[in-house]
Amino acid sequence: MAAPMVGRVLVFLVLVFQVYCWIPRFINGRPRGGMLGAPNVPKGTPTPPPQWFEMQRLDHFDGTNNKHWRQRYFVNDTFYQPGGPIFLMIGGEGPANPIWMVEGAWIVYAKQFGAIAVMLEHRYYGESHPVPDLSVENLRFLSSRQALADLAEFIDYFRVKRKLPTNKLISFGGSYPGSLSAWFRSKYPQYVDGAIATSAPIYAQVDFPEYLEVVTDALRTTGTQCGDAIRNATDTMASWLGSADTRATLEQKFQLCDKIDPTNTLDIAGLFGNTAGNFEDVIQYNKDNRAFEGAIGTDITLDTLCGIMNDFTRGTPLQRYADVNTLIMKTYGQKCLDYTYTKMISDMRQTDWKSGAGEGGRQWMYQTCAEFGWYQSSDFSKQPFSFLFPLNYSLVQCQDIYNKSLDASTVYENVRDTNRYYGGRGIAITKVVFPNGSIDPWHAMGVTQNISSEATAIYIEGTAHCANMYPARDQDPQQLTDARTKISSLIGSWLQTKS
Repeated sequence: MAAPMVGRVLVFLVLVFQVYCWIPRFINGRPRGGMLGAPNVPKGTPTPPPQWFEMQRLDHFDGTNNKHWRQRYFVNDTFYQPGGPIFLMIGGEGPANPIWMVEGAWIVYAKQFGAIAVMLEHRYYGESHPVPDLSVENLRFLSSRQALADLAEFIDYFRVKRKLPTNKLISFGGSYPGSLSAWFRSKYPQYVDGAIATSAPIYAQVDFPEYLEVVTDALRTTGTQCGDAIRNATDTMASWLGSADTRATLEQKFQLCDKIDPTNTLDIAGLFGNTAGNFEDVIQYNKDNRAFEGAIGTDITLDTLCGIMNDFTRGTPLQRYADVNTLIMKTYGQKCLDYTYTKMISDMRQTDWKSGAGEGGRQWMYQTCAEFGWYQSSDFSKQPFSFLFPLNYSLVQCQDIYNKSLDASTVYENVRDTNRYYGGRGIAITKVVFPNGSIDPWHAMGVTQNISSEATAIYIEGTAHCANMYPARDQDPQQLTDARTKISSLIGSWLQTKS
């Protein structure tokens, strides 16, 4: 009995630490655990054990650096038929979870085409630790370019290990890994015979006000009342900042961990950004099928939140907005709402792998500063969440968390360099499909129209982030069903094409 009890205590301590650690649950479009979450394996579902590539290179672009590290991967060869393809699931900004080795649309395709399925965890996430800690000095080896080179190095190894020298390879990825899937096909075409790039933001952009533009459009699908009520609530919040009495009421209604300092614009940005995040998170994953992953909060939808905002029996729009916040806090076990800037910066500066920041928030924020931007600011003029979390709120974090040299001009230069390297909206690529959902805010940075006859876009009305990757269900809209069918057809055509 001792071992299970120890396990339960450790789980409890981890949960308590995550609850009281002030790192936003939803930061720059990334929930804790990554864009696809950090799902729990359903009880009784067998999954493949982890395997390790022992000799991954630390720096693929410095011939004088001969350091290596252990990278985690998973394999499912249950459906493999001799001569069948390799299906590669690319890991992203969270732990690689083996439940994906037995569930999801790509496993259906693996059965169909007799493929061996392998998933490689992204460097610096999950258990794939190339360096002793997450110091700024060590983070210099974290980049999408290094990650793509990791894939090539790993495939060379995997082909030899499994005696698959000429088998065709199809890459899969959703969200940032979807971008990696497309970029891998573009930059390493000799390794990839076709790529599925689901919900892939392929255009880097510092300010991303389009995110809230899509969120605002999603609110309108429930009618105009929801957005109007949110605007009324946030306008009231802003006006109440000027009085000690009304600030105290806000602190009570939103269960804030600290008293409001109305002169601290960064704290105010955190407060308004976090309460907007309640809607952003739900809309990004609205009505997806993550339930098989054990994901928390999948029963909360846009209809749920707008149902609260439109319920006049709950009182004023401000009270309803606070009720939404209470629902989200209760769902995720939060005792109070943290929003202060100094606490967030302090936690994000943690460099230990076991820290709250080491879960992935520190790494992903670094990648946004060093490569992508994608800061979901309040700069879209028609959104209802206030204009109190502007672009500068995110830009200043790059300097305060990592290094003063990561100033705004440097971030802009980094983003320009990313688009130059990968092609941005002008990417030249073949044998790739870009599925995107209309409700997913990330589609604004992706490909929603065909680039060419060999670079296909699938735009799925009414679906959210990475919807086509999840297991099919009876209530799926017809466009989603058709998207999975089209992806299967494209895979078949790529596999039949002579190299």
